[in-house]
Amino acid sequence: MSSEDDTGGEASGGSFWEPGNYKRTVKRVDDGNRLCNDLISCFQERAKIEKSYAQQLTDWARKWRSAVEKGPQYGTLEKAWHAFLTAADKLSEIHLEVRNRLAGEDTEKIKAWQKEAYHKQMIGGFKETKEAEDGFRKAQKPWVKKLKDVETSKKNYHAARKEEKTAQTRENHAKADSTISQEQMRKLQDRVEKCVQEAEKSKDQYEKTLEELNRYNPRYMEDMEQVFESCQEAECKRLCFFKEMFLDLHNHLNLSTNESFHALYRDLYQGIMAANDHEDLKWWRNVHGPGMAMNWPQLEEWSLETQRPISRKEKSGKSNEDVTLTSIVPAGDGVKQTPPQTKQRFSHQEEQNSHFYDTLRASPCMNGGKEEISEWSDEDTPKKCLEVNGHEEDIKVPGVRVRALYDYAGQEADELSFKAGEELMKISEEDEQGWCKGRLQTGQVGLYPANYVEKIIL
Repeated sequence: MSSEDDTGGEASGGSFWEPGNYKRTVKRVDDGNRLCNDLISCFQERAKIEKSYAQQLTDWARKWRSAVEKGPQYGTLEKAWHAFLTAADKLSEIHLEVRNRLAGEDTEKIKAWQKEAYHKQMIGGFKETKEAEDGFRKAQKPWVKKLKDVETSKKNYHAARKEEKTAQTRENHAKADSTISQEQMRKLQDRVEKCVQEAEKSKDQYEKTLEELNRYNPRYMEDMEQVFESCQEAECKRLCFFKEMFLDLHNHLNLSTNESFHALYRDLYQGIMAANDHEDLKWWRNVHGPGMAMNWPQLEEWSLETQRPISRKEKSGKSNEDVTLTSIVPAGDGVKQTPPQTKQRFSHQEEQNSHFYDTLRASPCMNGGKEEISEWSDEDTPKKCLEVNGHEEDIKVPGVRVRALYDYAGQEADELSFKAGEELMKISEEDEQGWCKGRLQTGQVGLYPANYVEKIIL
């Protein structure tokens, strides 16, 4: 064994009991603090992965939800496709919860424990490291001193034996040399005897210091054990805490125990199993196939209304203004199931502009009562005219009782809603967009599509 200074040098290997080898145990305290930081960094990176995955799921679901809605897939199979996208949104929420726990709850728990277990000093390092270092140093210092004495005694003893050996060698050579005088031989013999005495004296001192060291060994071992056990206790707390944290992290990452995770895939499975090829084919037949309604050609009687010329506005707006109402409620038995198409109503400003220009062309109310040449026939006279103040006024007609042919649900605040077979009072003529003003039996007044009713013939 080789001794270092009083503090004991750090050895790269060897027994714990050798000078300075306790520093590996002291270093473990600093390593424990470092491991806390590493644990935080490790699972914060995992939290970033969870967040990134959740965002990718959300983006994927948004992209394909739009693609599926605009694509050619239809019916119950389209719903099954959407079930995957809904499941992705739910899975994204689950992984965001995992991310929040890892980056929030778990990280804060580790930081709190680390702050309580490792106390930083103003001069640098940790209080626990200094306490362990001082404890080992104090326990080892007396033993190291005695060990030094042993090594010094051993060195002296070995040097004495070396001198003894050298003196004996010289003496033996002198005996073989006839030129050596008796006086010189006597001196060599005295030197050998003196070296033997010095060697025996050094040996006694060596044995004495070694015996003293061995007597102190139990005390040394006890003191070192005491400090070591204190370090072991602190390390045990760290190991137990890390195991507890690993279990928490396992619980947060283990989605197999998450009820929301299981419910997600149960719902997805049910959504897939709900796909019905017969229902989808039946739907296509009724909406796009032979099941569609058809107005087959029939004999039509001549009437004055059918011969009415079409205005230029109707000609230009026919292809762009025709729409199908989407809030039609199927009527009961005995009433036509497919309502006719209605023209889309203009906005208030568009309606004013339309009637204004139509009136300028056809109404004799303007230009001081002088009637200009008009392109419209008598039957095509506009149903509205401008008053002197420039406001539109509906052409009033005597109340006419009409009956609804179809159900209609009003789309605007000024529109009426009624059921097929319900009677109402028509109080204005049909405008160019195909709308009339009427009054329900409840007294409500509003607009309705003219081709949804028929006149009640008494």
